[in-house]
Amino acid sequence: MNIVVLVKQVPDMEKVKFDSERGVEDRKSAGTEINPFDLNALEAAVQIGEKIDSTITAVSMGPPSAKDALKECIARGATRGVLVSDIKFGGSDTRATSTILSSTIEKIGVYDLIIAGEKTVDGDTGQVGPEIAEFLNIPHGSYISKIQEISESEIKVCSEIWEGTYLKSIKLPALITVTKDINVPRLPSFKNKMKARKAEIEVMTFKDLEENLGADKVGLKGSPTKVKKIEVPQTAKREGKIYRENISQAVEKLVDIFEEKKVVD
Repeated sequence: MNIVVLVKQVPDMEKVKFDSERGVEDRKSAGTEINPFDLNALEAAVQIGEKIDSTITAVSMGPPSAKDALKECIARGATRGVLVSDIKFGGSDTRATSTILSSTIEKIGVYDLIIAGEKTVDGDTGQVGPEIAEFLNIPHGSYISKIQEISESEIKVCSEIWEGTYLKSIKLPALITVTKDINVPRLPSFKNKMKARKAEIEVMTFKDLEENLGADKVGLKGSPTKVKKIEVPQTAKREGKIYRENISQAVEKLVDIFEEKKVVD
């Protein structure tokens, strides 16, 4: 089975700072890591590979530094890594990104299953996976929390949507996006880490994909949506008041607060 796993290198969101004047993330202010949901996607692929003989190709669109993320994917069980990188891809929104990645997957060749995380922690849209499936004209399932069964022609999954759990049967080739509940990603062994350091990461540029891509479909030109500004809300601070002398006044004040907050009628 040929499995493609979509991976994104994201900033450490607990440490990244925001440029409030420009309304953008200062990606240089923090280190990078593999998007956590994508690690769940990779682990799902590795578990399938333990049951069915599979080739697992990790694909990432990003700067040259994303090679490190792909090498980590190889250490965690991927067979190969493909980096899609070109200055022309800068500024791509979800539509342009999906266009580029779907063209990359077609360029790679035969695939049976594409697995992605449900969303990325820096964008949080959850759009890229389903959009890729639409561009490739294949069925897809989102918010997958469990893979119940898989064969060479079909996959059965549990999809968590709103308050319900849906059992879906999807014919292959297909794309699924997974939640963090699907598994716990294993850590790579020291041996696999050392092996991955020597791995060659294949790089694809706009020139490699221009047969199916036009310059007007990528980057800012190919992005119908624009992020004008990111606003970071101020951290709410807890407030308190101490009553030491007039206890009855404190009780009355508490009653007023409870009524205002509709805790009591």
